[in-house]
Amino acid sequence: MVIYGNLAISYGMVAIICFAILLVGGLLAVMHIRHKYAPNLIAALIGAICCFVLLEALPALT
Repeated sequence: MVIYGNLAISYGMVAIICFAILLVGGLLAVMHIRHKYAPNLIAALIGAICCFVLLEALPALT
């Protein structure tokens, strides 16, 4: 699908970021319920989301 227009691109980026936040929140909830914490996995997920935001979303929004 080809998206034309800056407004549509920004809405798409925000939707992807919200989906990623939901996935990380769900993962944290499952890990909390099972009492199995993996700090390296959590740090890797947060780093991947920050990397995506810095490399992809920020230039597209500006």
